[in-house]
Amino acid sequence: MVTLNLRWLFLALSITLPTLSNAQDPMIELSLSDPSRWDYFSDQVMGGVSSGSASFEQDGGQSILRLTGDVSTANNGGFIQARSKLSQNLPATAQGVVLNVKGNSETYYIHLRTTWTVLPWQFYQASFDATNDWQEVRIPFKDFAPYGKLLHRSFNASSVKSIAVVAFGRDYSADLSVRVVGVY
Repeated sequence: MVTLNLRWLFLALSITLPTLSNAQDPMIELSLSDPSRWDYFSDQVMGGVSSGSASFEQDGGQSILRLTGDVSTANNGGFIQARSKLSQNLPATAQGVVLNVKGNSETYYIHLRTTWTVLPWQFYQASFDATNDWQEVRIPFKDFAPYGKLLHRSFNASSVKSIAVVAFGRDYSADLSVRVVGVY
């Protein structure tokens, strides 16, 4: 019975989220080739003045997500982001988030929303730096910190409902390109 369930889970994941063959660990990749799975929004939803966009481009035949804009902390704002809701739960054994990114030598964030992050200002976040060259970034789930009140210090991977790439928290110009977003 357990073997059958694990086979079904592996088959379902391999059909809906392709596995990257060159990763160090088995990885589940979120699709960047389907822009409809990603939503862009900024702090303007709450009265902020940050502006930007999320575009989908091709780089050497590979789809990339590009997040650009100006982050402003004026009027209690301070973010632009592209977020993807997960179509299914992550495996409980998932260890963290993996990205392949390049940027303008700024600090960016991954925001995770879970079953328990019900208010708009609640999420778990971890930062990473994006240099001018493509690089792989691995962020273990244990490195994500709760943002907002009333959240537990940690979360279960299977409770993650969305993953966002975010320019956040200070005044700066964002330019982040992402060619892989996944979990390992």
